[in-house]
Amino acid sequence: FPRLKASPSPCPVISFFKPIITLILFVQNYQILITTQPFSRGFKPFRFMKTPNFFLTPVSVISTWDLDVRLGFGLCEEEREFLDKRKKIVSQALMKTLKLREAPGKDEVPVVAVLGSGGGTRALTSFYGSLSGLQQLGLLDSTMYLCGISGSTWCLSALYQDTDWSCKDLQGAISNARDNVSSSKAGAFSSERLKYYFQELNSMENGGRKVSFTDLWGLIIEYFLYQKEDLSKLSDQQEAVKRAQNPYPIYAAINVRPNISDDDFAEWCEFTPYEVGFRKYGAFVRAEDFDSEFFMGRLVRKRPEPRICYLQGMWGSAFAASLDDVFLKMVGSGLSFLDSLKDVIRVIDDCQRFHFREATRLKTRLVIPGGPLLQIFQDFFKSRVTSGETFNFMQGLYLHRNYVNNRHFVAWKGTHLDAFPNQLTPMEDSLYLVDGGFSINSPFPVVLQPERDVDVILSFNYSWDAPFEVLQLTQKYCEEQEIPFPQIILSEEDEKKPKECYMFVDDENPKAPIVLHFPLVNDTFRKYKAPGIERESEDEKSFGDFVIEGKDSPYRTLNFTFEPYDFDRLVEVNCYNVLNNKDILLTALNLALSRRKLKKGNGQ
Repeated sequence: FPRLKASPSPCPVISFFKPIITLILFVQNYQILITTQPFSRGFKPFRFMKTPNFFLTPVSVISTWDLDVRLGFGLCEEEREFLDKRKKIVSQALMKTLKLREAPGKDEVPVVAVLGSGGGTRALTSFYGSLSGLQQLGLLDSTMYLCGISGSTWCLSALYQDTDWSCKDLQGAISNARDNVSSSKAGAFSSERLKYYFQELNSMENGGRKVSFTDLWGLIIEYFLYQKEDLSKLSDQQEAVKRAQNPYPIYAAINVRPNISDDDFAEWCEFTPYEVGFRKYGAFVRAEDFDSEFFMGRLVRKRPEPRICYLQGMWGSAFAASLDDVFLKMVGSGLSFLDSLKDVIRVIDDCQRFHFREATRLKTRLVIPGGPLLQIFQDFFKSRVTSGETFNFMQGLYLHRNYVNNRHFVAWKGTHLDAFPNQLTPMEDSLYLVDGGFSINSPFPVVLQPERDVDVILSFNYSWDAPFEVLQLTQKYCEEQEIPFPQIILSEEDEKKPKECYMFVDDENPKAPIVLHFPLVNDTFRKYKAPGIERESEDEKSFGDFVIEGKDSPYRTLNFTFEPYDFDRLVEVNCYNVLNNKDILLTALNLALSRRKLKKGNGQ
């Protein structure tokens, strides 16, 4: 900070208020403390200011290197190192898959990103199938990024507990997921488990954390996915990418504001094994420091890194809003203390039109009567909200005065919050992180940043309604952000009866990524058990003859338990849809490779 000097004989009052006045004068006169833009040569960050008793003398400029918050729009050092290592693996994989005479050079390797959409357990299960198909085609080793949102993050976070998961046959991981998905979830609401939840959440609050419904939901998800306590953390996944042996995982969420529609305000937040942050602001913290307290870029209170189950709850927090319905389905009685929140909670549930809010008929039902334990929960959560409130690590940072010229902001819309500096997130005390599906139900924004330079996007959509909505919303997002993206042009027939795969290419702008989109459909899988191999026996025909979407479908969004047979069907149809579109996938990779070589030849 600038040093404040007083008259030769300052009074005690002036001495006492000297540091406070220094800060006030500094902020008022410069409106900038730290900038994500480098100072140009000759730029003078401070000027002299004289008053009757004080004057400011420039002493030093705070360097971003001295901060605990990384400022800048570039990739972190660890991700850059990963890319260098991974390109060698991808190069060899492409030579084998595309049957090339020689491996592509480092600058010729196309960057492929695989995206999994939201959709609860349906998305979790389907993503396993899609990844299995990519592995069988040899394309998993050709993938640079794996990105998930909502239910797909549950699949990814489970996979990355194994540091070499993509180097092994995925059938082992799929078998484990099958056991967990098909197991009863009623134990999640047993008296013993409820006691565990209360102890964990109470301990968090006593430690100074901000506790919300999403934290409770995270503990419930922990049971749904593993049936036991999971001590793993996001930063533990660094071991899974240290040698670039697996694609780089990115988990997406959005930051919202209480009482403001996510249609009007949603800021994308990305989680990787190394960092958590907002590319919009160019601000990131280490994964180990997430949910610690920061001020003006400094770590002021270190807290233990949250277990990944709490992140899983936040990444899939759309279901926290439906906790009453989940509880009702599992144990046969609702949580009465949620009734008062019904009107202020927006539920993402693509099967609401089928009225599945009634309890599912089960052969057996566990009923937990109201009592002291349930009353404790009611008292504990009466004043909490469904968004994951965490400490804002950007608090106290001041944006460059010309921030409105940055394409990450949409301040040109006069009514948008970006147009008002005092409404921007660094001015807030807390972040309100929620399921990214509230905005775009696929993590396109986190891979479309120019810094990641993605050439091919494989988009797997596991939602029921509007199979192309994520593409249309992404196209609108890219238009606002001035990001190259191909035009999404569809026929009425496509809207009514989607095919297994679509490829979108902008022939006039090679900077726009090639997008392959896979809707969740059961089309030729009904007739073929493998590409080109027809079903023969009655069992084989019966296995392929099912409807994914429908009133009696087992794949409803609020259904967290599938029968093993239903689980296998969903995995297989998603795997098949990838295998059956091998030619389109290889065409996209060849085109991306050609574009890369052309770019290299032009010296770009």
